[in-house]
Amino acid sequence: MKRILVVDDEPTILAQVATRLRAEEFAVDTAVDGPSAVAAAAATAPDLVVLDVMLPGFDGLEVCRRIQAHRATPVLMLTARTDETDMLIGLGVGADDYLTKPFSMRELVARVRVLLRRMDRAGESEPMVIGDCSIDLQGRRVHRGGDEVHLTRTEFDLLAFLLRRPRAAVSREVLLEHVWGWASGVESRTVDTHVKALRRKLGAGLIRTVHGVGYALEIPR
Repeated sequence: MKRILVVDDEPTILAQVATRLRAEEFAVDTAVDGPSAVAAAAATAPDLVVLDVMLPGFDGLEVCRRIQAHRATPVLMLTARTDETDMLIGLGVGADDYLTKPFSMRELVARVRVLLRRMDRAGESEPMVIGDCSIDLQGRRVHRGGDEVHLTRTEFDLLAFLLRRPRAAVSREVLLEHVWGWASGVESRTVDTHVKALRRKLGAGLIRTVHGVGYALEIPR
Protein backbone atom coordinates (compact mmCIF):
# COMPACT_ATOMS: atom_id res chain seq x y z
CA MET A 1 0.00 0.00 0.00
CA LYS A 2 1.49 3.34 -1.07
CA ARG A 3 1.62 6.07 1.58
CA ILE A 4 0.64 9.63 0.66
CA LEU A 5 1.05 12.79 2.71
CA VAL A 6 -1.62 15.43 2.00
CA VAL A 7 -0.81 18.98 3.08
CA ASP A 8 -3.42 21.76 2.92
CA ASP A 9 -4.61 24.38 5.40
CA GLU A 10 -8.16 24.38 4.00
CA PRO A 11 -10.04 21.77 6.10
CA THR A 12 -12.61 20.99 3.41
CA ILE A 13 -10.03 20.34 0.68
CA LEU A 14 -7.82 18.39 3.07
CA ALA A 15 -10.71 16.14 4.11
CA GLN A 16 -11.97 15.61 0.55
CA VAL A 17 -8.54 14.70 -0.84
CA ALA A 18 -7.67 12.42 2.08
CA THR A 19 -11.04 10.65 1.91
CA ARG A 20 -10.80 10.07 -1.84
CA LEU A 21 -7.24 8.74 -1.66
CA ARG A 22 -8.16 6.39 1.18
CA ALA A 23 -11.07 5.15 -0.92
CA GLU A 24 -8.50 4.41 -3.65
CA GLU A 25 -6.69 2.21 -1.07
CA PHE A 26 -3.78 4.52 -0.31
CA ALA A 27 -2.52 5.02 3.23
CA VAL A 28 -2.93 8.74 3.95
CA ASP A 29 -1.37 11.10 6.49
CA THR A 30 -2.26 14.78 6.71
CA ALA A 31 -0.69 18.08 7.76
CA VAL A 32 -2.03 21.63 7.83
CA ASP A 33 1.09 23.84 7.82
CA GLY A 34 4.71 23.93 6.71
CA PRO A 35 6.44 22.75 9.90
CA SER A 36 4.03 19.86 10.52
CA ALA A 37 4.34 18.79 6.87
CA VAL A 38 8.13 18.53 7.08
CA ALA A 39 7.88 16.66 10.39
CA ALA A 40 5.27 14.26 8.99
CA ALA A 41 7.38 13.56 5.89
CA ALA A 42 10.39 12.75 8.07
CA ALA A 43 8.33 10.48 10.33
CA THR A 44 6.34 8.55 7.71
CA ALA A 45 8.61 8.54 4.59
CA PRO A 46 5.66 8.95 2.18
CA ASP A 47 5.74 7.59 -1.37
CA LEU A 48 4.23 10.87 -2.61
CA VAL A 49 3.24 14.28 -1.23
CA VAL A 50 0.16 16.24 -2.31
CA LEU A 51 1.19 19.74 -1.30
CA ASP A 52 -0.64 23.07 -1.28
CA VAL A 53 1.50 26.09 -2.19
CA MET A 54 -0.04 28.54 0.29
CA LEU A 55 0.52 27.32 3.85
CA PRO A 56 0.98 28.90 7.28
CA GLY A 57 4.37 28.60 8.98
CA PHE A 58 6.24 28.49 5.68
CA ASP A 59 4.91 27.89 2.19
CA GLY A 60 4.73 24.76 0.07
CA LEU A 61 7.83 25.69 -1.92
CA GLU A 62 9.91 25.66 1.25
CA VAL A 63 8.26 22.40 2.36
CA CYS A 64 9.19 20.90 -1.01
CA ARG A 65 12.82 22.07 -0.67
CA ARG A 66 13.17 20.57 2.78
CA ILE A 67 11.56 17.25 1.88
CA GLN A 68 13.63 16.87 -1.29
CA ALA A 69 16.84 17.72 0.59
CA HIS A 70 16.58 14.42 2.48
CA ARG A 71 14.77 12.02 0.15
CA ALA A 72 13.66 11.87 -3.48
CA THR A 73 9.89 12.03 -3.03
CA PRO A 74 7.46 12.88 -5.84
CA VAL A 75 5.47 16.04 -5.10
CA LEU A 76 2.15 17.05 -6.65
CA MET A 77 1.56 20.71 -5.84
CA LEU A 78 -1.89 22.24 -5.48
CA THR A 79 -2.13 25.91 -6.34
CA ALA A 80 -4.60 28.67 -7.04
CA ARG A 81 -1.84 30.48 -8.91
CA THR A 82 -1.90 30.03 -12.67
CA ASP A 83 0.99 32.09 -14.02
CA GLU A 84 3.97 30.29 -15.45
CA THR A 85 6.52 31.88 -13.12
CA ASP A 86 5.04 30.21 -10.05
CA MET A 87 5.01 26.87 -11.82
CA LEU A 88 8.66 27.19 -12.85
CA ILE A 89 9.67 28.17 -9.32
CA GLY A 90 7.86 25.14 -7.94
CA LEU A 91 9.43 22.77 -10.43
CA GLY A 92 12.82 24.26 -9.60
CA VAL A 93 12.58 23.13 -5.97
CA GLY A 94 11.65 19.56 -6.85
CA ALA A 95 7.91 19.54 -7.56
CA ASP A 96 6.97 16.91 -10.17
CA ASP A 97 3.56 18.19 -11.24
CA TYR A 98 0.97 20.92 -10.65
CA LEU A 99 -2.78 20.82 -10.25
CA THR A 100 -4.63 24.14 -10.25
CA LYS A 101 -7.62 24.67 -7.95
CA PRO A 102 -10.44 23.90 -8.40
CA PHE A 103 -9.73 20.38 -9.61
CA SER A 104 -11.67 17.14 -9.90
CA MET A 105 -10.83 14.25 -7.59
CA ARG A 106 -10.68 11.97 -10.63
CA GLU A 107 -7.91 14.10 -12.13
CA LEU A 108 -6.03 14.24 -8.85
CA VAL A 109 -6.09 10.44 -8.49
CA ALA A 110 -4.94 10.05 -12.11
CA ARG A 111 -2.00 12.43 -11.56
CA VAL A 112 -1.06 10.61 -8.34
CA ARG A 113 -1.03 7.23 -10.06
CA VAL A 114 1.10 8.53 -12.94
CA LEU A 115 3.70 9.96 -10.56
CA LEU A 116 3.82 6.77 -8.51
CA ARG A 117 4.26 4.60 -11.61
CA ARG A 118 7.02 6.89 -12.84
CA MET A 119 8.78 6.68 -9.48
CA ASP A 120 8.49 2.90 -9.41
CA ARG A 121 10.05 2.59 -12.86
CA ALA A 122 12.86 5.00 -12.00
CA GLY A 123 13.56 3.26 -8.73
CA GLU A 124 13.76 -0.16 -10.36
CA SER A 125 15.93 0.75 -13.35
CA GLU A 126 19.20 0.55 -11.41
CA PRO A 127 20.22 -1.97 -8.75
CA MET A 128 19.95 -0.66 -5.19
CA VAL A 129 22.99 -1.14 -2.98
CA ILE A 130 22.42 -1.64 0.75
CA GLY A 131 25.57 -2.47 2.68
CA ASP A 132 27.20 -5.38 0.85
CA CYS A 133 23.97 -6.31 -0.96
CA SER A 134 22.99 -5.26 -4.49
CA ILE A 135 19.32 -5.74 -5.37
CA ASP A 136 18.11 -5.59 -8.98
CA LEU A 137 14.31 -5.33 -8.88
CA GLN A 138 13.84 -5.51 -12.65
CA GLY A 139 16.13 -8.47 -13.12
CA ARG A 140 15.04 -10.09 -9.84
CA ARG A 141 18.64 -10.79 -8.90
CA VAL A 142 20.45 -10.24 -5.61
CA HIS A 143 24.19 -10.19 -4.96
CA ARG A 144 26.01 -10.09 -1.65
CA GLY A 145 29.72 -9.34 -1.54
CA GLY A 146 29.85 -9.86 -5.29
CA ASP A 147 28.31 -13.33 -5.17
CA GLU A 148 24.80 -14.00 -6.44
CA VAL A 149 22.36 -15.09 -3.74
CA HIS A 150 19.51 -17.44 -4.62
CA LEU A 151 16.16 -16.30 -3.27
CA THR A 152 12.90 -18.11 -3.72
CA ARG A 153 10.17 -16.25 -5.57
CA THR A 154 8.36 -15.42 -2.33
CA GLU A 155 11.55 -14.35 -0.57
CA PHE A 156 12.30 -11.94 -3.41
CA ASP A 157 8.73 -10.60 -3.46
CA LEU A 158 8.91 -9.98 0.30
CA LEU A 159 12.26 -8.22 -0.03
CA ALA A 160 10.99 -6.08 -2.94
CA PHE A 161 7.83 -5.09 -1.05
CA LEU A 162 9.89 -3.88 1.92
CA LEU A 163 12.46 -2.24 -0.35
CA ARG A 164 9.78 -0.05 -1.94
CA ARG A 165 8.92 1.22 1.56
CA PRO A 166 12.35 1.94 3.09
CA ARG A 167 12.37 2.31 6.91
CA ALA A 168 8.56 2.08 7.04
CA ALA A 169 7.17 -0.39 9.58
CA VAL A 170 4.97 -2.91 7.73
CA SER A 171 2.65 -5.22 9.63
CA ARG A 172 2.58 -8.98 9.13
CA GLU A 173 -1.04 -8.68 8.02
CA VAL A 174 -0.13 -6.23 5.24
CA LEU A 175 2.74 -8.47 4.12
CA LEU A 176 0.48 -11.52 4.05
CA GLU A 177 -2.10 -9.66 1.99
CA HIS A 178 0.25 -8.07 -0.57
CA VAL A 179 3.05 -10.64 -0.86
CA TRP A 180 1.08 -13.86 -0.39
CA GLY A 181 -2.32 -12.58 -1.49
CA TRP A 182 -3.93 -13.88 1.67
CA ALA A 183 -6.53 -12.14 3.82
CA SER A 184 -5.47 -10.86 7.21
CA GLY A 185 -5.79 -13.28 10.08
CA VAL A 186 -3.86 -16.08 8.38
CA GLU A 187 -0.92 -17.57 10.30
CA SER A 188 1.68 -14.80 10.68
CA ARG A 189 4.57 -17.19 11.37
CA THR A 190 4.78 -17.63 7.60
CA VAL A 191 6.14 -14.09 7.39
CA ASP A 192 8.56 -14.68 10.28
CA THR A 193 9.95 -17.79 8.59
CA HIS A 194 10.67 -15.96 5.33
CA VAL A 195 12.22 -12.98 7.15
CA LYS A 196 14.50 -15.41 8.99
CA ALA A 197 15.57 -16.89 5.64
CA LEU A 198 16.32 -13.44 4.20
CA ARG A 199 18.40 -12.54 7.25
CA ARG A 200 20.37 -15.76 6.92
CA LYS A 201 21.09 -15.11 3.24
CA LEU A 202 21.54 -11.33 3.25
CA GLY A 203 22.65 -10.47 6.77
CA ALA A 204 20.88 -10.03 10.07
CA GLY A 205 20.86 -6.23 9.96
CA LEU A 206 18.94 -5.79 6.70
CA ILE A 207 15.42 -6.27 8.09
CA ARG A 208 14.54 -4.82 11.48
CA THR A 209 11.84 -6.24 13.74
CA VAL A 210 9.34 -3.57 14.80
CA HIS A 211 7.92 -5.01 18.00
CA GLY A 212 4.16 -5.15 18.09
CA VAL A 213 3.93 -4.27 14.37
CA GLY A 214 6.03 -6.30 11.95
CA TYR A 215 9.18 -5.50 9.99
CA ALA A 216 11.05 -2.63 8.32
CA LEU A 217 13.90 -2.60 5.81
CA GLU A 218 16.96 -0.78 7.15
CA ILE A 219 18.62 1.61 4.70
CA PRO A 220 21.50 3.79 5.95
CA ARG A 221 20.69 7.50 5.87
